[in-house]
Amino acid sequence: MPIVTIQITREGSTAETSAATAEEKAALIKGVSELLRDVLNKPLTSTFVVIDEVETENWGRGGLPVEQFRQRQVPE
Repeated sequence: MPIVTIQITREGSTAETSAATAEEKAALIKGVSELLRDVLNKPLTSTFVVIDEVETENWGRGGLPVEQFRQRQVPE
């Protein structure tokens, strides 16, 4: 029984969204389950997919909270 945990930030894929949509999450669950079926021959019904959304203030990069890190970046 595979258990897959996907961690994503609680930021949407567009500026108007604050988190992944239900449709995006469903696509992740389907895609990961099908990948395990195709590569490891695991039945879809035995695969568990957990999506863990991480609040922006709960992660960092370069030794800084992510918001501070982003403020120091030069815009492209």
